[in-house]
Amino acid sequence: MRIMNYLWLLFFGALLTGCQEIGGKKTVYLAHSLPTIHPVHLGVEVFAKELRKNSGGTMDVKIFPDGQLGSEREVLELLQIGSISMTKVSAATMANFAPEYEVLGVPYLFRDKEHLFRVLEGETGQFILDAGSEYLLQGLCFYDAGNRSFYTVDKPIETPEDLAGMKIRVMNHQMSIKMVNAMGGSATPMAYGELYSALEQGVVDGAENNVPSFVSSGHYEVAKHYTLDEHSSVPDVLVMGATYWESLTRQEQEWVVDAARKSAQAQKKFWRDNVAECMETLNAAGVNIYRPDKSAFATSAKSIVEQFSQDPAMKDLVVAIQAQ
Repeated sequence: MRIMNYLWLLFFGALLTGCQEIGGKKTVYLAHSLPTIHPVHLGVEVFAKELRKNSGGTMDVKIFPDGQLGSEREVLELLQIGSISMTKVSAATMANFAPEYEVLGVPYLFRDKEHLFRVLEGETGQFILDAGSEYLLQGLCFYDAGNRSFYTVDKPIETPEDLAGMKIRVMNHQMSIKMVNAMGGSATPMAYGELYSALEQGVVDGAENNVPSFVSSGHYEVAKHYTLDEHSSVPDVLVMGATYWESLTRQEQEWVVDAARKSAQAQKKFWRDNVAECMETLNAAGVNIYRPDKSAFATSAKSIVEQFSQDPAMKDLVVAIQAQ
């Protein structure tokens, strides 16, 4: 069934490619896996609006949300072969294609939100965005994806020691797997769409994610313990397939970049507002919120930073980020 679905995606993607320019008007097809109520989707909508305005209506954007065209990895592969134009994915997923993105998942690397965006919107952030072009994936901007924290079903996590013996769902992302294992838990990679039932049936004891995703997924309905340890700040990335990017004129590329940057600024506010709303939802639902000593968690994950820095190129990235 999975193979048939993927073949359908390739076929459908080919059809989309064939109708990207009609009557002199270019349509950019943009797929992502989030629901339309999510603040990242709202940012994507701003991108679409700004691109239409910049181009005087000669460029349009068709958005396919909710994973309609496949998982994040599948959609990135469609971008690489030129079947669709754009996507929004986690930087953790991009790290499977362009290793430079891996640094953004290093636990406790960013001191605060200001530090995070000073890096993402500066030279280091642009270096990482451009690094994907070698793999036919041109990064355009970063979106705020908040801080990732642990949530559990039966018992809270207030110290790293509480993770002992607990199966924690993580993304299929080596940094996340190593981090949970280093802290004493048992990292369990699993598709996001399978997580609700896995929590409900006890297949895993918990997971980790940001506040809006914890709420929009409905996971708070079964996991009543949320620990704001904020171990990582993995952003989302707006990406265009290099094949499509190179087909654009210089003027069109400038329109796209400008629209992306404006959407990133707007998305920050959408995120802040949504986090506040989601915290109210969690309180109303009786979810227990814990604010632990983060330094204990950071210490337990220190070995991950040391391992990561053994690669000279990655060490340079870590040093550059810490210096900003």
